[in-house]
Amino acid sequence: MNMFAPNPIKIDEIPIVLVPYCSLWIAGKPRATPRIQAFRRGKHIGTTTPSTADDWKALVAIASTPLLPGTPIVGPIVCNLTLVFPRPQRLNRKRDFKGPVPMDHKPDRDNCEKAISDMLTDIGMWRDDNQIFDGRLSMWYHAINGQPGAHIEIFTVNLDALNAAGKQYNHQYEQGPR
Repeated sequence: MNMFAPNPIKIDEIPIVLVPYCSLWIAGKPRATPRIQAFRRGKHIGTTTPSTADDWKALVAIASTPLLPGTPIVGPIVCNLTLVFPRPQRLNRKRDFKGPVPMDHKPDRDNCEKAISDMLTDIGMWRDDNQIFDGRLSMWYHAINGQPGAHIEIFTVNLDALNAAGKQYNHQYEQGPR
């Protein structure tokens, strides 16, 4: 049994031209969007969203505001995120690696991404975070003497270049696999 299935979309063959929009560093401890909590008081049932990520979202908004476009970005977007978390004491021994260390604990990466993408949507970077079709997300503990934060890179897709190059791709696609 093969553990790797072939990808039906040959990503390396699609002529996508990325246009860099912005890149920024946000200093602070990254936070995940918390889960909505349900509660019951007598006969009343309700929900609340904990405010644990509000400070982090405010830092994202403050750092991103100078880079906002005049109107929200339209079209497909690539958003790369590198999240750098505080280094735990267990990784501060003399024998431990001094540089950044890949993170393998909570918070969940999808919830961290959601906190950032939702805030960038709220402040008007793009119309909706469903425009993000691709992007790398990595989570690290900072290097010894480093600082926590997030590096965000945003790219737009040049659809004109994609359509122009598409003639060659369409021809290959119509011929089918070789």
